[in-house]
Amino acid sequence: MENKKIPGLTIAHLALKATDFDKSYKFYTEGLGMIPYISWGEGDGHVQMLKFGSGAGILELFAGGSDAEAELGKYVHFAYGVDDVDQAYETALAAGAKPLTPPKTVPLDSKPEKVTLRIAFVYGPDNEQIEFFKMI
Repeated sequence: MENKKIPGLTIAHLALKATDFDKSYKFYTEGLGMIPYISWGEGDGHVQMLKFGSGAGILELFAGGSDAEAELGKYVHFAYGVDDVDQAYETALAAGAKPLTPPKTVPLDSKPEKVTLRIAFVYGPDNEQIEFFKMI
């Protein structure tokens, strides 16, 4: 189905303001395998875009975050589509993520069709909730 109000509407990127930029950068690149793309600024004004590496998707990682800012515009979670939820969960834990919800299969009584999901959640370096997601 096509959006008739704003043709071509997609999510261009997700943005995260990190309280510890280096820790978050290492988690997302070395831990989850995201690929550095472009960056600009210095110090607390530094921004690094990271490509997911499979298909479309970019995480825009900002330096200079603070714990106080976390309450201003808190999102619920990032959901990353993956081929293997269990493997993604274990990879994230090995990279330093904290467990939130271990992998599980969730049949939804959804409409117009019933779907089944495989999901898992972890906490990232800034306690951001990360979901690994696959429709099965």
